[in-house]
Amino acid sequence: MGTPDFAVQVLEKLSQNKDWEIVAVVTQPDRPRSRGQRLSFSPVKEKALELGLNVLQPERVREEVFIRQLIKLRPDLIVVAAFGQILPEAVLSIPPHGCLNVHASLLPAYRGAAPIQRVIMEGGEKTGVSIMLMDKGLDTGDVLAQAEIPLSPGMNCGDLHDCLAQMGAELLQETIPRWLRGEIKPLAQERITERAPSYAAPLKKEDERICWANSARMIYNQIRALTPWPGAHTIYEGKPLKIWEAVPYQPASSEEAAASTAALASATTVSTKTKTASTLATTASTATAKGSSGAAPGTVVAIVKGQGFVVQTGEGKLLVKQVQPVGKKLISAQSFLNGYRLEVGYVFANI
Repeated sequence: MGTPDFAVQVLEKLSQNKDWEIVAVVTQPDRPRSRGQRLSFSPVKEKALELGLNVLQPERVREEVFIRQLIKLRPDLIVVAAFGQILPEAVLSIPPHGCLNVHASLLPAYRGAAPIQRVIMEGGEKTGVSIMLMDKGLDTGDVLAQAEIPLSPGMNCGDLHDCLAQMGAELLQETIPRWLRGEIKPLAQERITERAPSYAAPLKKEDERICWANSARMIYNQIRALTPWPGAHTIYEGKPLKIWEAVPYQPASSEEAAASTAALASATTVSTKTKTASTLATTASTATAKGSSGAAPGTVVAIVKGQGFVVQTGEGKLLVKQVQPVGKKLISAQSFLNGYRLEVGYVFANI
């Protein structure tokens, strides 16, 4: 039982093992995903059809018709990976060996729908996967196995997703035979004392908005957590500008720092003498604090040739490297500078 790409590797790995037979694959119903409202298969359905497997797509797993279908299949074990619905007791009780869930966190930390995004967003230093014996709660079942990895500083959500999907598929392959032979004693999550329970809430629209009053490190983590989807954005000339790559910035030398300060001072002087630089007039109203450069959060304080532009945050500076204007393709920040004439002193909206 699964729906997105994360579950595809689990299904593929299970299908390669000749010690068991996959009697059915359960995934979410086809959904309209394009402007023409054409129905689109889930990634798991596409893989299941490719493998020639039987596919079930209940609108709700609580439906009696679906539960009767499951009972007729007489599964010994059900495997769940990012399915998208909570299983009722009527489903959990069907297989004699229970329902095993592949969860992308080290439980009890980051229970819920967005464990990969939240651990990056919160600046976590390590994460992993858990194989859990499901109960009727939200990711609260006993743990059968876990595998841990460190989070490398530059890793984004896409990188971590692919890594954990592979880890989860491999750990599941190792766990199932041992579980069926009775070699594993389930561990209640409340007995895992090295990690406090936490909840990885589903992403909301406000998670995508960059608040420049936050620290450079927080914004850096936000951008990584939302790459490659849905993306973090700021506002440029009244329209969303997605930022796909950025890093906390430190000038390479004191001369470089002095040059950026001089450029910012020059831009500010010019703006006070002209009425055309309307974007700079927002500085006073949007500032909630001033950074070490004296500029308000959201202010472009430097251009780094061949790399991008530097934005002042509430604490520290951020070097922006890749962006995507609304309705356009992803481009380098240098290309954006060339095409959109962004200059030192511009202030992005502090949303």
